[in-house]
Amino acid sequence: MSFVLFFKLIFDTYKKCIMLVSVLIPAYNEEQTIRQVLDNVQALPLEKQIIVVNDGSTDGTYAILEEIRDNINVTIVHCKENRGKGHAIRSGIPHVEGKVVVIQDADMELCPKDIIQLVELLEEEQTDVVYGSRFLEGRGNASLHNFIANRILALYTNLLYGCRITDESTGYKAFSTDLIKMLNLTCEGFEFCPEVTAKILRADYKIHEVPVSYFPRTKKEGKKLRFWSDGFFAAWTLLKYRFVSKSKIFNNETDLV
Repeated sequence: MSFVLFFKLIFDTYKKCIMLVSVLIPAYNEEQTIRQVLDNVQALPLEKQIIVVNDGSTDGTYAILEEIRDNINVTIVHCKENRGKGHAIRSGIPHVEGKVVVIQDADMELCPKDIIQLVELLEEEQTDVVYGSRFLEGRGNASLHNFIANRILALYTNLLYGCRITDESTGYKAFSTDLIKMLNLTCEGFEFCPEVTAKILRADYKIHEVPVSYFPRTKKEGKKLRFWSDGFFAAWTLLKYRFVSKSKIFNNETDLV
């Protein structure tokens, strides 16, 4: 065997041993932060695939992504119209090539360095879901009403599903790719969080949590979540899927267990 073939074999074996992480970034009108987010994700010491779904942005997000495409290895999906975060995530999932997928928002409310903690826990045997909790170690930088409302939603989720989580609506959610591709997700907007949480728990998977940093932005700075109205809709979504048949949790082609 030649030295070239030998080193190629070693390199190919090494690549198979390193877990590929797909970071999926839904983005809508994030021209102020998308470049910073991508720079931070690109710098992570992980074998990674970066997927950005531009959810019909009307600002400079499209142009920035097209410029970035020439400088870093990134998969970019442009949606013709804005349909919501859930639809953007669902549009990105078919492009996932990694063993695990991490959802990363296109703002800087959460620190991309914390992705490493989520991935490390996912690498443990029989761990398929990890949430990055903003409140696992207390209130942090959250406002009092934000903290209280999120704690109420988490307690509500725990009561409905008999689990113990502290942050249901966190933007950092990480899954084994096999699991997220099996789920029959129908969400369009911010109900992605309660829908995926409900279906995972309904399918008897355990959600693990790790603490993450949180730097909330204001509405003026671009925050899109309508806290109370979206919170009530999340509560309804969690309740609705609590009683749905398990046959509707997975895609039709998935064998139920």
